[in-house]
Amino acid sequence: MTLKIFDLYDMAEVKVSDMALAPYINIQPKLLIKSHGRNVGKFTQTKVHIIERLSNRLNVPGHVGKKHKIISSHASGKYNTNMQTILETLVIIAERKKMNPVQVLIKAIENASPRDEITTIEYGGARYPQAVDVSPLRRVNLAIRWMAQGAFQKSFGKKKKMAESLATEIMNAADLNMESYALNKKNEAEKQADSAR
Repeated sequence: MTLKIFDLYDMAEVKVSDMALAPYINIQPKLLIKSHGRNVGKFTQTKVHIIERLSNRLNVPGHVGKKHKIISSHASGKYNTNMQTILETLVIIAERKKMNPVQVLIKAIENASPRDEITTIEYGGARYPQAVDVSPLRRVNLAIRWMAQGAFQKSFGKKKKMAESLATEIMNAADLNMESYALNKKNEAEKQADSAR
């Protein structure tokens, strides 16, 4: 008998095809996905299940640009509320895609993770943008952050539910559909890096 997450989705059939990201995406089968915040130390994010990392990101969708979003009931900081949203999202993806929704999420993360971005270096009193490669852990974190922010923007103050907009965002990113907020942010980051080479 194999363990399934939430006793619904089998992790044995989920594969990470991007070899650079494989060590940084935890897809070990667990019944209850909860680390109780016991992940302090270097690279311990990699020990946290990818579903829990997405759930934690829903707590703090974050600043988009310089504008601070008013935190609404989506971002309550409650584990149960966030996991309920994630479960509803996975159900919607499974119904529409007719495949394991965790595999769709992994594909979306692989597609939405940027390979280059820019940093600012100071040289002779002047500041210049400099293109840099993105570390695999940051690639995964950025993809998850952008998907959460895109879903948050599409559902904030609107009739669309958070689970619905998160499912749409994940499916768009997995299908390389440019309606995805995360894919747009990735392209923007890579274009800026190209121009700063």
